[in-house]
Amino acid sequence: MKSDPTIDAVRKARHEISALVGHDPRKLLEYYRKRQARYSEKQLRRLEEPRQGKQGTVTEAE
Repeated sequence: MKSDPTIDAVRKARHEISALVGHDPRKLLEYYRKRQARYSEKQLRRLEEPRQGKQGTVTEAE
């Protein structure tokens, strides 16, 4: 199978995150839950902001 650099980078990052919590599945789940809570509000605000259309007009966010 041919190696994909993007997939390899994602796998490496996931392994490093898992190592931070000692490869404990419960701790890993808690890590991701905390990250989700921390960043979900920012993501919601970005979705609610109007976007620029192709010709500079403001469009509703999807």
